[in-house]
Amino acid sequence: MALPEPEPAFATDAPRPADAARTAAKVLWLLLPVGLALLLLAPFQLNLYWMRVLSMACMYATLAQAINLIAGFTGYPAFGNVVFFGIGAYSAAIIMVKAGGSFVLGMVIAVLVPLSTVLLLGPALLRLRGHYFAIATIGLNELVKALVDNLGPLTGGGMGLSVPLPPWGPVQTTRVFYYLLLATLIASVAVAAWLRFSRLGYACRAIRDDEVKAEAMGLRTTMIKTIVWAISAMFTGLVGAIYAYWFSYIDPSSTFDLLIAIKSFVIFLVGGAATVVGPIVAAFFIEYLSTVLWSQLLDYHLGIFGLGIMLIALYTPDGVVQFFRERGQVLHSFIRRQDITAG
Repeated sequence: MALPEPEPAFATDAPRPADAARTAAKVLWLLLPVGLALLLLAPFQLNLYWMRVLSMACMYATLAQAINLIAGFTGYPAFGNVVFFGIGAYSAAIIMVKAGGSFVLGMVIAVLVPLSTVLLLGPALLRLRGHYFAIATIGLNELVKALVDNLGPLTGGGMGLSVPLPPWGPVQTTRVFYYLLLATLIASVAVAAWLRFSRLGYACRAIRDDEVKAEAMGLRTTMIKTIVWAISAMFTGLVGAIYAYWFSYIDPSSTFDLLIAIKSFVIFLVGGAATVVGPIVAAFFIEYLSTVLWSQLLDYHLGIFGLGIMLIALYTPDGVVQFFRERGQVLHSFIRRQDITAG
């Protein structure tokens, strides 16, 4: 008598984490066009106040994404990356105020000057690692801030510079700067997505995991780190230029402000290192949370906001994107087991 065919073991039909991860990624990529459409239509639905909040969220998302390129993918915590924000702001303002150039020319110069700064100083500073590199970038920020403070005839010194006002009305001005910041954010996300799956991105992660072994494998680590930091600096400088024209006035204390660096770094950490959409999710969430707390709990909003960030960091140490990805895998596994049991 023929023996019956053995039934497959339960483990064979058990859901695999890779399947859940791919499903979560597909859902995320399907949601991205919806989110982009909502952001494009937002200026026609929201008032000027909430448009300003959205614009600030786009600005900080881009700054956090720029930090993500060098700190998340490469493992070099550029805590003083705000120096390029200030350089970009002053580059654009000087072109517009002192040279009589256009804002477009100012944006181009605001990208080229941070790029040149990294190409000049990056190979030396990037030989430092860990907290030594972070401290060096803070020192660079303070050095450039002091130079700007003392170059009064060119930069206005401590008095700052007044940038020409945009030639549009309040509504048009708000929409123009919102779309500029949104376009910059989209470009930074595209670069992060490219870096994640490119050969350069794999080299960056090899450096992050073990730089000594990466060098032993023949990777030109200093050149790779300099390229990625230069890309990060260009995005940061471009945001600085948009900020200068948007606010129509800059000074050293506002553009080289370490509070901008702290907030950008917090958004980067909350979103998750080396993630593509993490800085976006974290920036919009934190900006919305900060705005709501400020409007409802004026006297206590900073304390509650700080407590909230601490709790998020405590329960999502790898970032909110990884947290929801893991929860999605758990839910996917549970549903698959229920289907298998029912079958």
